[in-house]
Amino acid sequence: MGVLDIVPAGVLTGDNVRKLFNYAKENQFAIPAINVTSSSTANAVLEAARDIKAPIILQVSQGGSAYFAGKGLKNDRQQASTAGAKAAAVHIRTVAKEYGVPVVLHSDHCAHKLLPWFDGMLAADEEFYKLHQEPLFSSHMLDLSEEPKEENIKICVEYFKKMAPLGIWLEMEIGITGGEEDGVDNSGVDNASLYTQPEDVYDVHDALSKISPNFSIAAAFGNVHGVYKPGNVKLHPELLNKHQAYTSAKLGGKEKPLYLVFHGGSGSTKEEIKTAVDNGVVKMNVDTDTQFAYLAGIRDFILKKKDYLQTQVGNPEGADKPNKKFYDPRVWVREGEKTLTERVKEACVDLGNVGESTSLPPILLAGLFM
Repeated sequence: MGVLDIVPAGVLTGDNVRKLFNYAKENQFAIPAINVTSSSTANAVLEAARDIKAPIILQVSQGGSAYFAGKGLKNDRQQASTAGAKAAAVHIRTVAKEYGVPVVLHSDHCAHKLLPWFDGMLAADEEFYKLHQEPLFSSHMLDLSEEPKEENIKICVEYFKKMAPLGIWLEMEIGITGGEEDGVDNSGVDNASLYTQPEDVYDVHDALSKISPNFSIAAAFGNVHGVYKPGNVKLHPELLNKHQAYTSAKLGGKEKPLYLVFHGGSGSTKEEIKTAVDNGVVKMNVDTDTQFAYLAGIRDFILKKKDYLQTQVGNPEGADKPNKKFYDPRVWVREGEKTLTERVKEACVDLGNVGESTSLPPILLAGLFM
């Protein structure tokens, strides 16, 4: 049985998101969440998922959303980020089913100062729900980890009460992810803040589970955004088992009751990733590595074909030879899509997320990679 026997292809919402994450926990794999900033990057991620028959998560950040709308737009009231997030969602919804895999459409970190962006997306979800009986997005993340725990949980509860009736999954963060992303700089936070305590995780679960079971927790275990020199970041994914055990004991022994999220997955070792998945991680964010992968294909093409990119006409083959087939954006952008696609496949393999959207026997599935 594959995941398509449980949930449909295309963008998932409501209980189908939970069914997907339950399937991942039961089969001990996790799904990479790839930040997309354009239709090009979104299509490349979907292409990777299709090729290896794997469910996938596409997510937009506040800055990435603004870029999707256009860097020339004002964003003083988060209007560009809101418009870009909606544009990305509509594009992904339009094409996702054609790729034949389940897709979770997610919005990434939203700090307190970015709540107007969150409110704009939620309004779009409500409008979409009126027309289609489901939200525009599958899920949203609230990252209020810089706030006191009580305030963090209180605001999450307030929003989750609005989201749950629409069938929107909530991801929240307790404990801080280090580094910097989209203008939120946590590079100087106290080291202790990078490691969440089991009691804090349970408090989140206790508050949110009274509303709906459709939520996940990004508990910090030394995570940092970006890629750093080996040894500079101390990840301890084994701590996630303590969170599961503590909440399990509180709930009477239910095995791995938490849906956990791994932030700052770029640059992590395969052993760290395996340990995280073994302890109930169902989603891992990958952004920095995939950004570089997208660049790599374009960079290599430009360097290889530089003598064909100096003028519209004239190259080493002749002074009157046209260069359109080299400078056409569909050519060199496609090279970035190819290398991004390969990096997404690598992330899926690392997380054990390969062939989950098929019922093919292993011997036939192996042929997909030959």
